[in-house]
Amino acid sequence: MMIDKISGVQALNQLQSTKRSNNVASSQTTSDEISVSDEAKAMAETLYLNKVADETPDVRADLVEKIKLKIQDPNYLNEATIAATADRILSAYGL
Repeated sequence: MMIDKISGVQALNQLQSTKRSNNVASSQTTSDEISVSDEAKAMAETLYLNKVADETPDVRADLVEKIKLKIQDPNYLNEATIAATADRILSAYGL
């Protein structure tokens, strides 16, 4: 058995294409939004800074090596250098 034409199929296709075009138009006009509280922003920044602090080494090996080389030089350690170092240590502690 062969069916050549079915009536009403064309009307159904037109109805479906109309719905598709309406759905496309409505989805383009709406947009999603998100709002983040100031508290959440502060917490995110704190977490980021903690992560950076955890990843940063406590000792700067390059500076330690430079200081070791300077101390080995007998001309480096003199009264002026020792006094300047002591002053900087005291000022770092607010004394």
